[in-house]
Formats: sequence, C-alpha cells, structure tokens
Amino acid sequence: MLTVVSELRPLQLLSYLTVILLFQLTDAKRDLKSACLTCQQITENFNKGFERTAKQNFGGGNTAWEERKLSKYETSEIRLVEIVEGLCDSSSFECNHMVEEHEEHFETWWFKRKTKHPDLHKWFCVETIKVCCPKGTFGRDCSSCVGGSERPCHGNGECDGDGTRGGNGKCSCNHGYTGEFCLDCIEGHFSEARNDTFSLCTECHSSCKTCTGATNQDCEECKEGWEETDQEACVDVNECSRDPPPCKEDQYCLNTDGSYSCKACDKVCSGCTGPGADQCQSCAGGYHESEGTCKDVDECSQPDPVCTEEHQKCINTHGSYMCVCTGGYEEKEGKCVQTVPEEKDSEASEATSDPHGEL
Repeated sequence: MLTVVSELRPLQLLSYLTVILLFQLTDAKRDLKSACLTCQQITENFNKGFERTAKQNFGGGNTAWEERKLSKYETSEIRLVEIVEGLCDSSSFECNHMVEEHEEHFETWWFKRKTKHPDLHKWFCVETIKVCCPKGTFGRDCSSCVGGSERPCHGNGECDGDGTRGGNGKCSCNHGYTGEFCLDCIEGHFSEARNDTFSLCTECHSSCKTCTGATNQDCEECKEGWEETDQEACVDVNECSRDPPPCKEDQYCLNTDGSYSCKACDKVCSGCTGPGADQCQSCAGGYHESEGTCKDVDECSQPDPVCTEEHQKCINTHGSYMCVCTGGYEEKEGKCVQTVPEEKDSEASEATSDPHGEL
C-alpha cells in the first residue's frame, strides 16, 4: 500500500505542475496580446495628437522670431512633449508604464527616424520594442497565420494572435465556414466555389438541413417541419391541418415555415379558427351570434328581468351583467334596504354648540 501511494504522489505532483504551466502559458499569451493592443492605442493617440497640434505654434507674441531662434514648432521638442502628454488616460497603468519605459524611443523617432520611417506603429511596436507583429503574422517569431499572411484563414476567419506576439495562429472561422483552414462549409451551407486556397460557402434554402444548391429542390435532407414531395423538393408541413389539431380548444393554430404556433381565441369565442370575434366556432356564454360575429348579450334588455329583488337595477357588462341597489338603498344580506342616516348625538351637539352650557 505504501508503495502505491509513493508512486501516486509524483504523478499527482506532475499533473499539478502541468496545469500550472498551462495557466502560465495562457497568461503569457494573453499578456503578449495585451501589450500589443496597448502599443497600438499609444501610436493611434500619437497620430491624433500630431494632427491636433498641426496648426499650432509656440504661443508667444513674435512667432517669426521664435521660429528663427528656437527652431520650428512643427519639429520642436515642445510639440513632442504636448503630444506625449496626451497618449494615455491617467488611470491606464499599462499605457503609462509603456510610455515611461520607452520615452527615449519617441524622441529618437521624432528627431531622427520620422522621415525615413513615417509609420510609427510599425517602427515602434513591431520593429523596436517588438510587442506586435505585422498583419497576418503572430507569436514571438511573427510566424505566418494559417492560410498565409496575405489572406489569414483564407479570408474566412480570424487568426488567433494576428498582429501580436501572442496567440497560437489557429483560425476562428466566420459563420458558414469550418475546418482548420476555414475552407469547409458547416451544415446548412453548400460550397458554391472552392479550390486549395479559396472557398465560398452559401446558405441553403430554409427548408434544407443539408444541400448541394440554393433552392428547395437541392436539399439532400429536409429540415424538421418540412417534407419531401414527389418532385423531390422540400415543402412546409402544415401542422394545423392535422387531426386532432395540435392546439387547445381555446386556441387557434397558426402555421409558419417549418413550424406552427398556438394563439388564444378572442374572449367572445368558445373555440375558434382564427383571430377576432368573426372567427368563432361558437359564442362564449354571455354572447350571441349576429351577422357572422359574436356580440354581447344585453341581459338588462331581456323581456324577463334578471334582477328581481326590490329596489334593484340591472347594469350590462361584456359577457354578463350586474344587479345593484338603486339610490338611497344599500345591499345587506342579498337585499336592498333603505340607507339609514347617521344619528347625531343631540346632547353632545348642544353642549358643543352652546358656550354657556353647564359642565
């Protein structure tokens, strides 16, 4: 038993170490991607600052003298400082740290490299501090993405780590495409054109699960809710025509492409074939059929009164009626009895109203 345990412990330790290393590698790749995104944002902000300061000068009274004595503002250190100060938000630690760490590179590019290397992102992020890669490449050595750097993933997906020093170069295919090279079509799509470096996947007809073309006659297999005809075309199944019908008694069936839905009947109906009071199979209680539609029955206008208690009156409602007491009467135990005025305490009233009353 001790031998087994002693053999297991190194294996468990090895597993733990493997997991830790995988996490560290994942974090490292994420950090490499993040560093490139930060650098890209810095260079974009630099270009914005360059445009923002394009028409400025030293701000003094004698600009001509300043340009002669202090060099032109256009290429001055003062302009560079103004641009660099606006590269990062104060809360962005990663951005500010990168700018502070490589501040001398901005000076070198500004005074010595700008003319020969006008693309700051390429010179600074890709070639100098090497946190980014050229478009279409990835990883520490800027390897070409799957499909080549000109058309990563053959134009049908995104290369993991594209343009950064991170990632693994694998393709995340656009909708409709699948496979390592994003050249294959997913289910529900067919290949309209394809060779070793190009693929165009087009969506099948809505009736097809798989297909070879764009029409409902090109289906290899029909989707659920569709069926194949004698002409080998997939057509919609009308679930509403089934016997028994798929919906409840107080609902009507609405057929849709490949499916159906159940909708509530109008409240005036007892069963229906569609929406509205004119689609009732029969009328609900309190309604009657008139001119092809179900209308409210006015119980209060019937020859035989429905409110039979003394001092009652009838009020018609949709699908029913109410019996209420007339004015001066109130309901008590199902009867309408005369409302009794509240009795006043005459002695209390007199004592209150007479300031000379005896206490």
